[in-house]
Amino acid sequence: MYVYQDYDQRLLDERVAQFRDQTQRYLDGKLREDEYRPLRLQNGLYVQRYAPMLRIAVPYGMLDSKQLRMLAHVCRTWDKGYCHVSTRQNIQFNWPDLQDVPDILAALASVQMHGIQTSGNCIRNTTTDEFAGVNPKEIADPRPWCELIRQWSTFNPEFAYLPRKFKIAVNAVPDEDPALIGVHDIGVQIVTADNGDIGFQVWAGGGLGRTPMTGEIIGEFVAREDLLSYLEAILRVYNKYGIRDNKYKARIKIIVKAMGREKFRELTEREFAELKGGPMTLTEAEMARMIASFPAPAYAALTDMPSALQQALDSNKAFNRWYHTNTRAHKQAGYRAVTLSLKKTGRVPGDITDNELDAVAELADRYSFGEVRNTHQQNMVLADVRQDQLFEVWQALDKLGLATPNLKLLTDIVACPGGDYCSLANAKSIPIAEAIQRRFDDLDYLHDIGELDINISGCMNACGHHHIGHIGILGVDKKGREYYQITLGGRGDKISRIGDKMGPSFESDEVADVIEKIVNLYVEKRHDDELFIDTYERIGIEPFKESVYGSAD
Repeated sequence: MYVYQDYDQRLLDERVAQFRDQTQRYLDGKLREDEYRPLRLQNGLYVQRYAPMLRIAVPYGMLDSKQLRMLAHVCRTWDKGYCHVSTRQNIQFNWPDLQDVPDILAALASVQMHGIQTSGNCIRNTTTDEFAGVNPKEIADPRPWCELIRQWSTFNPEFAYLPRKFKIAVNAVPDEDPALIGVHDIGVQIVTADNGDIGFQVWAGGGLGRTPMTGEIIGEFVAREDLLSYLEAILRVYNKYGIRDNKYKARIKIIVKAMGREKFRELTEREFAELKGGPMTLTEAEMARMIASFPAPAYAALTDMPSALQQALDSNKAFNRWYHTNTRAHKQAGYRAVTLSLKKTGRVPGDITDNELDAVAELADRYSFGEVRNTHQQNMVLADVRQDQLFEVWQALDKLGLATPNLKLLTDIVACPGGDYCSLANAKSIPIAEAIQRRFDDLDYLHDIGELDINISGCMNACGHHHIGHIGILGVDKKGREYYQITLGGRGDKISRIGDKMGPSFESDEVADVIEKIVNLYVEKRHDDELFIDTYERIGIEPFKESVYGSAD
């Protein structure tokens, strides 16, 4: 992973000292609330329903064991003993005291972590596939390009005060979209030209929230050296034409939709013509330096499926189920990538305790070259586990409660913190997730149902990505009461698709019943091993509406 240079660390330390002074002046009454607000947002500090919330950047989801241990230290020293993995691959602390935040940021800075640009109208944390670098399907490792984007966008004064927050994702897998580039402000798809050169297809105008949209292809093929220049051209168009007097229409998706793809592309190409060949052009030396920042670990020379692994699979049903659900193929022979489930029934999706963080750090050091990744689905990944050590890893994770074999299954629910924490939420998300998990707590039945994404958001900001869940659940307010709107047919696994609204919303105690009716109809109508999303796309929404609401006759 990328290791900070001296100038990286100096910038970070200076920012911590600056924010410490700003916070103290606010606490002393020398800064008004409206003066302090933009300063705290620049450092990832929100004011939530009951306490401040501090969001910590985890660039493209990567953490090392030292950082995990520091997160554990922050949890137990300044918070309530746990933190939260967000759908942006970041970490959130939900209960820090305001006066402690500078100390927290200073501690995190000692392990190259910060809250910079995790909030506010700026370029946010760049994300990618949690299996980047080990995914056997990828064209090239996307992480060096994510890091180049991170360095270009951090502290960039031209983009410090955009019309609205701005999110960029990079994907390297053909015909799949594990990075969800289709619903980002800018999506970068690594592609190969006919002559074998690596370049980028660039999308713009995707996003969820109040007006969900999928992006449009703006750059068909952008050369490697021109990536940052092309991204800057798009940002300049957005900065010029973005709506600033209405935050609900301020995202780039509104501009792309209003102008149309061809006009937006024309304006982008005009800006790009001025930037091409200029200071933002990437040199071969710089690209090589960044690629060298992500070397392959010291893999052992192994073969796939050692005899001990096969014996364990044959003799232990629980391990076999976990292996086939929570581990996946690796580009290096003899290794698997392992997903740690933070979705055991009864726990808040995405939450992890200080003791669990320390334990995961130990497992990372022992089994996965000291590295962990956060996922968009609010889980964690040990990316480089030897196949002959998988049984040991499973035993350790099982003791920790992190081995629930439900990855991509119905109970692997993505949910924002909702009304239990967030001051913007219309409704709670966590109790709804738990009610559904308890309704479907039979592992045999879960595996029979197969892959089925449920995503829950407590408000239209869509932090739970409900629009792209196979089943999406949105909390809405009706005269002070919490209701839930259901969407069906969303997907983010290939080209992203926004789900279809099913009909009138439901009270909280009805949601689990509704989900059960939807699942029962799917099981009744599916063909052979057809997945839920395939059945939905074949039969459409009407049979599901009839099953839930009854016949219109």
